[in-house]
Amino acid sequence: MDKTSFFSRENVKMTTLNIHGGIPLGIEIMKNQAIGVNGAYCAWGESYNNQQLPALVSDRMHGNFPAEDVMNLDELGFLSRHHIPRLSEEENKQVEYLVGTHLIEAALEANGWNAQEVDAVLIGTSGPVSADFLLTICQNAGIRADAIKVDVHKACDGSMGALQLVLNESLGDTGKHNLAKELFGKKVLVGGIEGLSRFTCESMDKNALQLFANGAGIFGLIPGKSMKFLAGRSTEIFDEEGLLQVRMYYPHSRKAGATGSLVEVTEQDGNHLRLAGMMHEPSEDKPILMAGLMGMVKLFVRNGVVAVTEVFNEYTDLMKKTGHPERKIDLGIVHHANFKINQLKAKHLAKEGIHYPMPWTLNDFGNVSAASCAIAFLRQLQNIKPGDHILFDGFGAGSYYDVIVAEMAPQLA
Repeated sequence: MDKTSFFSRENVKMTTLNIHGGIPLGIEIMKNQAIGVNGAYCAWGESYNNQQLPALVSDRMHGNFPAEDVMNLDELGFLSRHHIPRLSEEENKQVEYLVGTHLIEAALEANGWNAQEVDAVLIGTSGPVSADFLLTICQNAGIRADAIKVDVHKACDGSMGALQLVLNESLGDTGKHNLAKELFGKKVLVGGIEGLSRFTCESMDKNALQLFANGAGIFGLIPGKSMKFLAGRSTEIFDEEGLLQVRMYYPHSRKAGATGSLVEVTEQDGNHLRLAGMMHEPSEDKPILMAGLMGMVKLFVRNGVVAVTEVFNEYTDLMKKTGHPERKIDLGIVHHANFKINQLKAKHLAKEGIHYPMPWTLNDFGNVSAASCAIAFLRQLQNIKPGDHILFDGFGAGSYYDVIVAEMAPQLA
């Protein structure tokens, strides 16, 4: 197998989903008992390296993919990614229900939790395969009916939007819930699940088809015990120019709310919440339309630097107040839109005097939207020590920014 493929990693457990002749699924479990955070991440579909990808994109675009449109994906930090064939609507549901169920089960196994012990599951998804996706996979995995389930649709920021809800009490009430207060000290699963090969299959966007692919990651935590909130903010800056246009296949009125927020909160019942972010949608009935790489830089770097700087300053002030002015952030977990965006963002942050280790770890996934921060965190999990301060930086189309600094296993530090 191609060594750049996620499937070639030593500890990836492979299975085949018995749909459309067989869809490969690989799951890797990651554990760190020292901080009490464990989880699992996965990919599904055939693995395509950068040499194999143009043929797939050409097929998706019905042969209308000239050689000059092939990206230099190596310099963007992507070496391979996973795609499914064209499937029927029902087959797509079957695949993603199975993927989500297997992943929750793997995350439960990693944490040593019984499904009935879990108090909440919060999952970011950009384009859910169905409105009841989260409820279905939770039910299939045995999560109890009265556990809180939260769908977070904020494009690539979804999983970090979910983590912010779990940790940051200052966000206030979400519907009738202040989730951070309610879930303090309880067992929670957080992550992102993105079937982007299905989502982009009919997009005909040459950039999206090369950058996005399938991936998912879920980790378990106990707020206040395995993670302690230090600083964080959730920011919305609507993409008026439509630099990254995304179809909302989830419920949204397509209007800003009375408070000006772009995120609508609906309660399907007392325990099922949906946070749905408004997007600048393509004028044609396509899933996604990108303005190109420079458009992505313009969209995410400028506003992203502001979002990170605000939280970094909040963190610095807290460290001064608590008598630790010399304390530094140990690690940054940053959404992997592509390497050049993160490289430029780091350069601009350095001009503000902001430095922290920001590893590049997902070259075998491509851009997997809301799943990327969850997977990046799991990839770094074994290197994290009790007491480490981790900065999580999510950003996505819309545009949405969730930046959080959390202390790992504070009771053990």
